[in-house]
Parts: sequence; C-alpha cells; structure tokens
Amino acid sequence: MATIKIPPVLRASVGGEKQVSASGENVGAVLHDLAVSHPATQSQLFSADGELNRYVNVYLNDEDVRLGPGLKAKVTENDEISIVPAVAGGTLPL
Repeated sequence: MATIKIPPVLRASVGGEKQVSASGENVGAVLHDLAVSHPATQSQLFSADGELNRYVNVYLNDEDVRLGPGLKAKVTENDEISIVPAVAGGTLPL
C-alpha cells in the first residue's frame, strides 16, 4: 500500500489523519481507493466526469504527476503520494 499525505483541508474527510494508506497500481487507482475508503474525499479530489479536479495537485515522491504520466504513474508499496490543494492568489488592497 502506498502512503498518502493528507493536507489539513482534507483531514476532516479522513478522520483527522495526516496520512493514510491506499492500494492501487497507479496514482489514479490509489486516489480512487482513498475515495472508496473515505467517500467525503470523492468530490474534493475528482470532478463529476472522474477526472482529477484542476485545483488539486498530486505529487508522487515529490514529483508533480502532471509533468509526467499523470494519474497513470506507476506506484509501489513504498511510494508516497502528496495531495496539495492549489492556493489562489490575488493582490492586497493598497
């Protein structure tokens, strides 16, 4: 099973845990296994068509999966997946 690091914004959806384990042969399968085990994460991670939400960044062993094979990136039991929600910026009032 791969280890998934859970950001603070999603921790309530996984019982307050900072990290959880999930299985799958690739990143997408691991994240879907997480969503099956913790259904509240489904809509937070995936759009209605099953694609990863655009405001969710996923790293496999500190490498952004979008810069490589995406959710099809192969995963081993020793791998670590980090979920990082995108942070929107803006300007401060003057």
